[in-house]
Amino acid sequence: MVSPQLLGSALFVVGPLCAVAWYSLHDWQVLSGTFTFVGADNYDRLLADPAFRSSLRATALFSTGLVALNISLALALAVMLDQRLRGTVVFRTIFFSPVVVTLVAWTIVWGFLLQADGGVNQMLSLVGVEGPNWLRRGDTAMVAVIVVQALKNVGLNMILFLAALQGVPEELKEAARMDGATSQRVFRSIILPLISPTLLLVSVITIVGSLQVFAQIAVLTQGGPGTSTTVLVYYLYQQAFQFKEFGFASAVAVVLFVVVLALTLLQWSLRRRFVFHEV
Repeated sequence: MVSPQLLGSALFVVGPLCAVAWYSLHDWQVLSGTFTFVGADNYDRLLADPAFRSSLRATALFSTGLVALNISLALALAVMLDQRLRGTVVFRTIFFSPVVVTLVAWTIVWGFLLQADGGVNQMLSLVGVEGPNWLRRGDTAMVAVIVVQALKNVGLNMILFLAALQGVPEELKEAARMDGATSQRVFRSIILPLISPTLLLVSVITIVGSLQVFAQIAVLTQGGPGTSTTVLVYYLYQQAFQFKEFGFASAVAVVLFVVVLALTLLQWSLRRRFVFHEV
């Protein structure tokens, strides 16, 4: 019964991973048709490349900003929706609708809005604020990309948090209030521990997703200005499909896989400390 899934995983997951690791040990020149074994030379070159170190910094900045903004905003929206006030259905639909919108279409629209004469700066001008050219300045381009990506996926995390909040027993919260606990204490000592499994799941999904961002960078900034938004996946794309360095790009892919695996295992190893009522 499980053999089709095992076969699919072997052909489309394990097989390509092994192939990429093998390619990373070679100098693969597609245009000249050469495929030469070079051992760890690609990795040595990678570690010595300033552009690679810059892409690591950009990736760390993007991931940190996205995870912090996405999770905090999604949790805040879920708490608001859990109050069961009038209009929550409309409110939930508004914030979830970007999830089902095509990623490229969403990014193109925001590309127009964030231009120097775009909709964002026009709205700021109504209150007397002169907005910058968001995507052409190094100090604002990364912020703009983070916000665009956070708004795209915050609805999905909001729904996950909302389902977890609605599973918290009301009698526990009521008992805490009768004992004199404030709303903040109830949230910190009762609600957060009970939704911690969902918090772990959302954190893993968001972090892994942040390390794989590509379309937003390609459409909005093309890695610029300079290399300020050249994250690791976009750096990999440049090496493989612009410079035709497939062996070197394979080494970048292996490093990206190791980073994702390490962060996932780290979060999973911390679950017994931060995740409550886990078997």
